[in-house]
Amino acid sequence: MSAIIFEQVSVRRAGRPVLAVPALRLDEQRVGLIGDNGSGKSTLLRLMNGLLLPTHGQVTVAGLETVRHRKQLPAAVGFVFQNPDHQLIFPTVGEEIAFGLTERGLPTAQARRQVSALLERHGCAELADRNVNELSGGQKQFVCILAMLVTEPSILLMDEPLSSLDLPTRLRLSRRVMALTQQVVMASHDFELLREFDRVLWLDDGRIRLDGRPADVLPAYREHAALAAAGEVAAS
Repeated sequence: MSAIIFEQVSVRRAGRPVLAVPALRLDEQRVGLIGDNGSGKSTLLRLMNGLLLPTHGQVTVAGLETVRHRKQLPAAVGFVFQNPDHQLIFPTVGEEIAFGLTERGLPTAQARRQVSALLERHGCAELADRNVNELSGGQKQFVCILAMLVTEPSILLMDEPLSSLDLPTRLRLSRRVMALTQQVVMASHDFELLREFDRVLWLDDGRIRLDGRPADVLPAYREHAALAAAGEVAAS
């Protein structure tokens, strides 16, 4: 399993501290990130694929230090955004998924064959020629995941990919995520899914407040959220 390692990492914006992770090593296959909006989940994810570089410290992912090896990271680390419309750039599913392969120099015909095989393995070969604008939200999100998987990264980062989906679609996509062989690090508020993960990190105000098994971390965060909500009601 590819490790994700943080060493004395901090991020500042406009002189203000937004994240501090003194030491962290992620080896587990399924790691969840939880916390209030603005707690640092997206910042932590973006540090793992070089979209964001640390102000201080070092992040190493799959043996690649993110500052020195930023250009090599996309081959090892895939990233799935919360909103698939921010990620999809080609008119058809086949073209979207093939892009990562042709960018790496694979001939177009060979890329198409690999895309067809990938869609077939995942039971959605009929999507190859579909216009992405005709897809449902869940289908779009799954296409984004397949577009990352086709290049065979060892790590898949996901920033709340299920938040805008209805329950049946969320359940279907959750099952597909759990079946992946890649290491998955996912920011999510879907506690049902996260209960099946190996490890969960609770971020609070740019720091890791609790780190451990889902059975320990999720109830602690839920209790914190309930107390915060009760306090707001009492103050109103």
